[in-house]
Amino acid sequence: MIGSVSLRGLRAFEAVVRLGSFKVAAQELNLTPSAVSHAVIALERSLGVTLIDRRNRDGRLTDRGENFYRHVRSAFDQLQQGIEEAAPSAPRLLRVHSAPSFAAAWLSPRLPRFLAQHPGVEVRLSAGTDYSHFSNDDCDVDIVYGSVRASQVEVQPIAVERVAPMCAPEVARRIRTADDLLKQRLIQSDNKTVRWSHWFDANGIRSPKPQGIHFDRSSLAIAAAVDGLGIALESTLLAERELSSGRLVMPLLNISNDIEYVGHHLVYPKRTPTNKLVTILATWMSAEIAEAGPLMLTTASAVQGDGRDSAIE
Repeated sequence: MIGSVSLRGLRAFEAVVRLGSFKVAAQELNLTPSAVSHAVIALERSLGVTLIDRRNRDGRLTDRGENFYRHVRSAFDQLQQGIEEAAPSAPRLLRVHSAPSFAAAWLSPRLPRFLAQHPGVEVRLSAGTDYSHFSNDDCDVDIVYGSVRASQVEVQPIAVERVAPMCAPEVARRIRTADDLLKQRLIQSDNKTVRWSHWFDANGIRSPKPQGIHFDRSSLAIAAAVDGLGIALESTLLAERELSSGRLVMPLLNISNDIEYVGHHLVYPKRTPTNKLVTILATWMSAEIAEAGPLMLTTASAVQGDGRDSAIE
């Protein structure tokens, strides 16, 4: 029986179900949508069953199709694992996409330590706000700031972040109370959900009109604060190096009410088993955050919920 089943048909069927679209599956397989459709039809004929109910435009699976897909998905996962085990000397590539500020401020500086702890693993890091939907198999894991828009994915919160005013030490000498911020240049991060207005509200102060210098990336706002251009309202996670070195300080630490929220999430395709390299990365990140000291509040393992209702960078 298995000899009569086309591998081409199995690949087409698996891709259509996983991606939820004949068109997107065709792009991944480098075929036309018509060729993908014909391959699935040929598979159904060879099995003598209908796998996809074409009466609905979304092409949902029949009951038999649901059951068959579970076996096909498991077989493909096992095949991938076998390929990896058969070539242990080959470099293991982990493709990571990340929100720009997280990549620049947190992940990239730590990559040498990750590679030293995991010899034989290669990392390809890309950054952008065009979050991956994993439809083109373009990456293995995405580090997303804010709401997660992809479907059929696992979402793991990275940490609870503390958002607080921070500035260069010479600027901090002029600040004793939260009201003193009203006399200073406030650095605006335009694309963050947690903004100065939220911080002033949390401290019972009427928020001033936005003014000063504006940036669209946290990494730029942090760099500007280091240069003494004003006071940034940023995450201690992203500014950890600057705070640890003393280039930035939090003048109102333990005086004002800071904001805590889950800003970043580790996102990867919902598969069984999970990509081992993604698991290695997640474990390593949790350990790095746990070692960061009192600036960090909670590691990903202690965060409750899936964090899908957060901010947009």
